[in-house]
Amino acid sequence: MEFADDSGRSARLMWTLLEPLHAVTYFAPQARAAFEEAGLRGFWRGYFAGRAAPLGLVGPAPVYAAFFGFNRPMVERALPSVWSLASPEAALVARAAGARAVLSEAFGLVDVAEAAELCRAAAEAVDVVGRPLAAANAALPWPTDPLDVLWQAATVLREHRGDGHVAALLMEGIGGCESLVWRASLDNDRRVLQPARGWSDEEWDEAAARLTARGWLDAEGRATEVAKAAHVQIEESTDRLAAGPWRALGAAGTARLAELLRPMSAAAFQALPTPNPIGLGGPLSS
Repeated sequence: MEFADDSGRSARLMWTLLEPLHAVTYFAPQARAAFEEAGLRGFWRGYFAGRAAPLGLVGPAPVYAAFFGFNRPMVERALPSVWSLASPEAALVARAAGARAVLSEAFGLVDVAEAAELCRAAAEAVDVVGRPLAAANAALPWPTDPLDVLWQAATVLREHRGDGHVAALLMEGIGGCESLVWRASLDNDRRVLQPARGWSDEEWDEAAARLTARGWLDAEGRATEVAKAAHVQIEESTDRLAAGPWRALGAAGTARLAELLRPMSAAAFQALPTPNPIGLGGPLSS
């Protein structure tokens, strides 16, 4: 792939390659076991504590705002009560240990030092203004082991892109539940998305009605051509907002990192369940 003239396209490729490395933190059995060992039993306790931990000892309001797609009562059931089970510091240790357990097994004897160095360089170039999750993760101290560096850099870059995606959705007037109803109409499954984000049938149907009124869903709840065009536009906006780190790394560095990440990304993906609540498909093969 050519990187020099299309930073948005580069950003999309790099997200596809890096997302599985970050996602193991929540979905792989070894990672969930690490959260449980820290006192965070149950998937959602580990998820909310692990993802929110870089923000510190926060309550539900900033997490509801930053995580975007979750229903507020679901967030309030998890926070602040999870901090009575494990401190943010303990949750940070657990998520790093879990990710390391998964990736070390997935990668085997692969030397990740070069990929870690390049990925860290990109992560250190993120613009965190207006991006709370990226900012919180970027402010954490860097570990020394290359595998840990690679995972942390992937996480910074993932949250940087996610913050930008929220901004792109908001610019289109799309709220949390609406974004999921719309996504289900395009390429995902309501049966997976709705319970994973805590929305009731009534709330889901109300969001669907709003999307129908603006011409994004037809009478059967399928995505219209308007909705499909909006999907392209929002994804392109997200890519542009995520492009800064890859411009900073440069065309040669980004291309080299992509080359190194391909087999790692494919190996990490094998540790993830399918389907999954984040809608992550198979590893990129070309």
